[in-house]
Amino acid sequence: MLVNYRVSRDFVNDSDSDLDEFANIVAQCLTGNAAFPTPPVSPANLAALDLTFRNAIAAATGDPQDTAAKEKAGEALLDALRKDANYVESIASHDLEMLLSSGYYAASTNRAPSPLDQPGIAELSNLAATQLLLRVTPITNAKSYQVQTNTNGNGTWTEAGIYTQARRIVLTNLTPGTVYSVRARAIGGSTGYSDWSKAASQMAT
Repeated sequence: MLVNYRVSRDFVNDSDSDLDEFANIVAQCLTGNAAFPTPPVSPANLAALDLTFRNAIAAATGDPQDTAAKEKAGEALLDALRKDANYVESIASHDLEMLLSSGYYAASTNRAPSPLDQPGIAELSNLAATQLLLRVTPITNAKSYQVQTNTNGNGTWTEAGIYTQARRIVLTNLTPGTVYSVRARAIGGSTGYSDWSKAASQMAT
């Protein structure tokens, strides 16, 4: 049966920092993406709107004028993201892999519980001293993501937290010079958990 996929618009409820991060990812994913050659808001323009919003966040001091400027920049960014979401959906409504390549998430197509797919680790890199940045491939119908770490291949997995979104997970308070293996699994569905992802490893600095 042909499935009609929709782009999730949940980004409208993101915090300022999460919206900034999401827009940055979409702009990167749409850049040079042959599946989406002519989005109504180009990746360059989307990135420019995101930069304006990011600067407005940094400049906001609680002053009403600063707050108004931030809200104006945020609404402009949301409008651009909605337009590109409609475009992506019009092209990739029957191709989930293509849709996800845009940086957008897919809305749930089925409210009935079902087993969750196994996530993958899209990125594990140094973010700052004692911090690693983890990006997990988003899983449709997942409620959250459980992350575990393993130091220097010692075979013992340690809980690193449960996170509500997959695109930006920051692991903190790590020991410089220690190699951390990281794995993740999605939470939800009919079985409660997906299978664990394959582990990725990175040395903390």
